[in-house]
Amino acid sequence: MSPRARAAAAGAAAAAVWALLEPVDKRLLRCDYSDVAVLGMAVTRGRLWRPVGLALHVANGAAFGLAFDEARRRTDLPTRRLALGMALTEHVALYPLSGLVDRSHPARGEEGIPPLLANPRAFAQATWRHAVFGVVLGRLAKPKC
Repeated sequence: MSPRARAAAAGAAAAAVWALLEPVDKRLLRCDYSDVAVLGMAVTRGRLWRPVGLALHVANGAAFGLAFDEARRRTDLPTRRLALGMALTEHVALYPLSGLVDRSHPARGEEGIPPLLANPRAFAQATWRHAVFGVVLGRLAKPKC
């Protein structure tokens, strides 16, 4: 498998792990925030939002894996440190956009989509999820030669 394909697969797998752990952190942090719900309910409703949301989430993870692979080629940072750092940087940089979800998401207020921007529990969940994603990505992506 090529390094790019391996990085994309690692990103997809890391996103799947994230999605599998959502019920756990939702319970621990007592916040009904789900990235799978945000993505799935943005494009469909009814019984298909979960598989559609999961597919979009995994595809996003694969795209992130490709971006990670490109960054890895251009830096001397250790693979695992770079993956975690990129994941947490993405979280901090993009979390303010959750205000758009609060104002414009077609399913805001429904299952998995509570108010996010001023919600410290949702921010903690997103931080945890991005950290898990970065760790899994860094472990699965082959270190550069």
